[in-house]
Amino acid sequence: MNDTILAGDVARALDGRPDIQVLSLDCFDTLLWRDTHAPSDVFRALDGPNPMQRIWAEQRARTASLLRHRRTEVGIAEIYAELLPNADISERAAMVAQELAAEARHCFGFAPVIALMRTARARGLTIVIVSDTYLNSTQLGTLIAQAAGEEVRALIDRIFCSSELGVSKGDGLLDRVVQQLGVSPQHILHIGDNRNADLIGGQKAGVQALHLRQFTATTEQRLRLEAATGALIHVGTTAEDRNSQPHRATIAIGEPGVNDPAERLGYTTIGPLLHGFAHWIASEADTLRATTSGQVHMLFLMRDGHLPKLVFDVVHPDGTVSHATEISRFTATAACFRSEADVLRYLEAEIVSDTEAVLKQLLFTSHEIVAILRDLPTGAGVPALVRVIRTAPRMKRILERSRAFADRLIRYLRVTVAPTEGDVLMLVDLGYNGSVQNKIDEMLRARLTVGVAGRYLLLREQDMPGLDKRGFIAADHYDANTLEALSGNVAVLEQLCTAAQGSVIDYTVDGRPVRAANAIKGAQSATRDAVQQGTIRYARDSAGAIVRRTDTVDMASLRSSAVAVLARLMFLPMPEELAVLARFQHDVNLGIDHVVPLFDPDIARRGLRQRGLFYMRGAERMYLPAELHGEGLAVKLTLLAHKRFGLGLKYADFIDQTITLPILIADGRTVDTATITATPTHDGYFVAPIPIDDCRFSIGLQFGRLYEWLQVDSVVFMPVDRFLSEQQRSGLEEVVAVPTLEGMEQAAPHLYRCEDDAAFMMIPPPPRRDARAMMLAVVFRPIAPRAAASPLAATPSAVLTQAIS
Repeated sequence: MNDTILAGDVARALDGRPDIQVLSLDCFDTLLWRDTHAPSDVFRALDGPNPMQRIWAEQRARTASLLRHRRTEVGIAEIYAELLPNADISERAAMVAQELAAEARHCFGFAPVIALMRTARARGLTIVIVSDTYLNSTQLGTLIAQAAGEEVRALIDRIFCSSELGVSKGDGLLDRVVQQLGVSPQHILHIGDNRNADLIGGQKAGVQALHLRQFTATTEQRLRLEAATGALIHVGTTAEDRNSQPHRATIAIGEPGVNDPAERLGYTTIGPLLHGFAHWIASEADTLRATTSGQVHMLFLMRDGHLPKLVFDVVHPDGTVSHATEISRFTATAACFRSEADVLRYLEAEIVSDTEAVLKQLLFTSHEIVAILRDLPTGAGVPALVRVIRTAPRMKRILERSRAFADRLIRYLRVTVAPTEGDVLMLVDLGYNGSVQNKIDEMLRARLTVGVAGRYLLLREQDMPGLDKRGFIAADHYDANTLEALSGNVAVLEQLCTAAQGSVIDYTVDGRPVRAANAIKGAQSATRDAVQQGTIRYARDSAGAIVRRTDTVDMASLRSSAVAVLARLMFLPMPEELAVLARFQHDVNLGIDHVVPLFDPDIARRGLRQRGLFYMRGAERMYLPAELHGEGLAVKLTLLAHKRFGLGLKYADFIDQTITLPILIADGRTVDTATITATPTHDGYFVAPIPIDDCRFSIGLQFGRLYEWLQVDSVVFMPVDRFLSEQQRSGLEEVVAVPTLEGMEQAAPHLYRCEDDAAFMMIPPPPRRDARAMMLAVVFRPIAPRAAASPLAATPSAVLTQAIS
């Protein structure tokens, strides 16, 4: 007989059980759930004791009860007697009341269990609560009423608490319940989330028992990683909700029914994130309505605003009109050139970008771009390009075309939104600097006589433009390092939220958007559609998972949980999620057909082995943590800590051991010996950096002196300044070396055996390309050291000459 029941099936637990007379339920994590990861997280809400003090007090109270009364069950009054040994009764009672109030704020009724209780009441069954708790029956009943409502409390006939009966469910509490009820145990159905206490304890008592399995092992891990990530993000804050997880109930009910991995990613991760954002957007709109006499128009900026709009429409199906508005960074920029100063300001920020993309953004035609590039002197730098653009005819052309472009954009808004004087355009987007608003805010206010407010999921402004901008996740609650860390890998979120269409690049004179071709492949679109389907499904399900006494939205809890969910996806992605995202490419949305992969694990592996964790300090990848999959949790946590706290660590800070490697240096006439210091990188590898100046020197690596077996991962040349740069780019400006072996045998790819202590690897220099000093970087991993290293033996001149010739 199946003794486990899933959360989504609880409401039907009585089906096929006509003999049941009593429905017995565990309380915490069965009838009442908390919106925190762990029960002790509620203690963060206490004013006075810190969470550890509260935990220690309970441990002491249970020990004292065991010694004094030979029982481990205690009441909350006994716990606070240990916590406040010198306080009077009234002070302790006030602290108990404070904890009960905190529990009431963080607890809610689990809808499937409440549905089961209503079914049981309709069948005339007795309903009891049996709980291992330090609360007494009165306190627990009051808590149920305060958290889930009086109607739920009224469904319960009796409450049995371990603190009052002196025994836990595992030690016989259910036997006591059976005796007091006077009902044959086979007519009692008990359900609870603790397998040992509720299932095994119930079976010992002879009752029919079911174990409520909240989550699979994978889901438990994901929630655990969310809590860990949230703790790191919120460390040092006083927020009581830093481990808030209000989405637990919805995921427990709905996730088991989601079979597609892409849809599951949307349901479990993107759903909770955008669900909180949707509630915040509604709250911000209400605030704007209270301060303006006009209408507030909610403009979700396409393409990234596509999924946030869909979620908002599900969460608020009350007739609130939201607009899918196609204004891209490209069109906003194209419409903003009112003077030569505006053009120069754009060039200052973007001139390091692709020249063709810059010219296209300045509204030159394809033929004009070809002519401009053709006329530029070979090797001409940025100043030459700026001079060409600043010529009077070209500058006049840019400004005229930009004014016409702005006219078309305004016409588009009049047709699709129809704002009137005094209205507010609320621009809604993922973020992160509000670039579109920065470009067109002034124009919209002047041309449409409206107010403009930007509302973003994540706002990390790079300057202080003084515009009306707010973010669900912003500087109001998080420091600059945290916001920068969360912004670093947002490309993955953008791709999951975007609409399956090309980015808008212009508007017709009658106000219709003109889109570029969609550069994303069909397979990626299908995957994204599944993710979005799961996200919307979560938004629908969330309304029916929780039963509270009031409908108040706890915005702080939604925000902190959203940050933890986002940061976990950004820094600690699950294997199943990476499998979904592996085929994704990122459309850089610059008005050109340009996509790049989201992540490349081979680049990360090579970078870690060549430079260790220092590789991550300057690595600018689209989704770097995804590339670190397989390198261990410690590496990803290190990256998270580095980004979250803005740690200014350097390569030398990672070095805790070195290897002195003997080498030979030959210039074609003479051979010298020396040693080089190899430093650790990652996973047991070391890097030996050897200067070769102007490419005159061949280098012999005397591995035989130290090892019988070793791995050589890479042997490359690169400029010295590139190797020493703090902005590492694995593979950039590298020249692969072609070594020869003397006394060394390659047994497998990268694996070498040294025949004796005279064995060495000879590496001739590459052709000299320019005046930059070069170096050889050898990455190796010791496997089997030589039993006893001998003094450097003289290398036969004939052998050496042959090796370097």
